[in-house]
Amino acid sequence: MKPERTVLVTGCSDGSLGSALALAFHADGWRVFASARNVSKMAVMKESGIEQVELDVQSSESISRAVKTIQAQTGGSLDALVNNAGLGYSMPIMDTDMGALRQLFELNAYSIVTISRAFLPLLLASKQKKTLIANNTSGMGMLGCGMPFQGGYSASKAAAASLTESLRMELAPFGVQVVNIVTGRVKSTFFQNSNDAVLPEDSIYALAREAIEGPMNGRTSISDRENAEEWAKRVVQDLTSVNPPHLIYRGGQAGTGKLASIFPLGTWDWLFKKWSGIDVLEQELEKRKGQGKS
Repeated sequence: MKPERTVLVTGCSDGSLGSALALAFHADGWRVFASARNVSKMAVMKESGIEQVELDVQSSESISRAVKTIQAQTGGSLDALVNNAGLGYSMPIMDTDMGALRQLFELNAYSIVTISRAFLPLLLASKQKKTLIANNTSGMGMLGCGMPFQGGYSASKAAAASLTESLRMELAPFGVQVVNIVTGRVKSTFFQNSNDAVLPEDSIYALAREAIEGPMNGRTSISDRENAEEWAKRVVQDLTSVNPPHLIYRGGQAGTGKLASIFPLGTWDWLFKKWSGIDVLEQELEKRKGQGKS
């Protein structure tokens, strides 16, 4: 009988992609440690018999406690780590709060380093032939796929993808496979967990406020968000295959994002303008120009 494989998934609050991943790993026979800053927000994990761990990925004290907890529960090892915890933020770059931008990088990029570093000794102690670190980034972090008014988020995810690529080569000699999960559009609590995005009164984009704030808050005409459970099931199948790919593209528009990164930069500007409301802004600016207004 094969030993039970163990995995830690971060960012597993109810309704999140982390929660869906934890459930998918659990269904695949893994011993799952689901983590979140607030354990009370993991009711689904508790109901499903999945072990919950309190973990704030930005707190060194919390990280240390989580390492000790899992170390004690597993006898000192871990077979897989999924860095999923993240934060969304929508705002034109020229209106972006610098504190919010730093927070994005802290949570979406830097935490990959701190969490991976903290749990690496447990991964190296695994009896599995190969262990795994999977980082959930985003299609918007790919060059050519950056959505207007998501610049800060896209930049933090691009940083996460770059860190993942370097980690992949740096940890390979030690038997640690590092995979980048390039996630497209998936139904989750992503926008619910972010503060409502409202343009400042003096924003140069306020001329098309309604058209721009809708997409900034996830209200778009794009209707191809994949079901979170199905997305997670496919991701886990990919991750647990004999030779997991370096890049996993899953979620609505993930394939389109892959293609967009291949074409010359700017090829898909017309589509991104339509999705983000910039097309409406351009129309309003043309109207003003025709009326002689500045």
